[in-house]
Amino acid sequence: MKVYSLIIMLSIILCSCKKDFSPRNFSKVEIETIAEDSTYSIRALEFDDQYIYYGSADHFGKQDLDGENKIDLSEFKFSKAKHHTKFEFKNQDGNFLHFRAIAVVEGTMFAISIANPAKLYKLHRKAKRATLVYEEINDTVFYDAMAFWNEKEGISIGDSVDGCLSIIITRDGGNSWTKLTCDQLPKGMEGEGAFAASDTNIATVGNKTWVATTAGRIYYSDDKGNSWTVIDTPIVKEKETEGIYSIDFYNEKIGYGIGGDYLKPADSSANKIKTIDGGKTWQLAANNQSPGYRSCLQYLPHGEGEELVAVGFKGVDYSNDGGETWTHLSDESFYTIRFINEEEAYAAGRGRICKLTFKE
Repeated sequence: MKVYSLIIMLSIILCSCKKDFSPRNFSKVEIETIAEDSTYSIRALEFDDQYIYYGSADHFGKQDLDGENKIDLSEFKFSKAKHHTKFEFKNQDGNFLHFRAIAVVEGTMFAISIANPAKLYKLHRKAKRATLVYEEINDTVFYDAMAFWNEKEGISIGDSVDGCLSIIITRDGGNSWTKLTCDQLPKGMEGEGAFAASDTNIATVGNKTWVATTAGRIYYSDDKGNSWTVIDTPIVKEKETEGIYSIDFYNEKIGYGIGGDYLKPADSSANKIKTIDGGKTWQLAANNQSPGYRSCLQYLPHGEGEELVAVGFKGVDYSNDGGETWTHLSDESFYTIRFINEEEAYAAGRGRICKLTFKE
């Protein structure tokens, strides 16, 4: 009896010591430009403890994180710059390949070009040249996003080819990639693909994976891409320019998607969706409330699934109630964003990479 009473008392003490989570109320964001050039469009962004990695309209590269050594990209001296490395590749017609999907695993960078021919390169941390590890030649090929479950297994997704979504997977650290056949995937809708707007069409938590498409559907796998089901959502999707542009999950249950129509960026009707059951069902959120079209959405670390930031070419927005209401913080234009910690992030867009600091 005494032991039982002691356990109850300890439980009460532990519970009373636990602080209730209280979301912040960010009211502004400070923006520091790290690198800039008016000619570049950066839609893929990752980082580690040494570099910022990015994919751009005609190259991919990495930038030293040392803020005191900012590189002016307009100098076009990437190969000579001590703190910046650039990789350019061309197709057989002499045109530059465009890279909108990248991933970084244990210091190794992967970048895949968007259209025909689709070429996926692997760049080791200390390598001076990138290695081609996958190539796909097809008039309709178009890859949109990439992610890794762990240091060995990764996935890249693209628009439909021959009736199904394009999905390639690696199980050997990116040295080789295998494309899933259409009989391994749900049947695709006509013209179904993904938007190569921010490299955030894929969300992963543990072995679970969610892929968002232009048709407003979510492809779901609970076994790292070995099997798939598809779920419809209520997001706006009637036009080719409508659908889910970005998706993120805070944990296995809480997720959010955002999109709309980039041709009508102020339209906020049915452009935001959320789930609390792991993506089995989705509901509209903040319907007919700002923000309108946004290209990227991310949960803030340790925000209990309540704090989110969305960015697009019409600005930066913040929510502290799970995406039910939003506060517009800035008109500054960005395509994609990745958080460093609970208050700081790197963001990129047309011609620049910036560091964002959110403040109350």
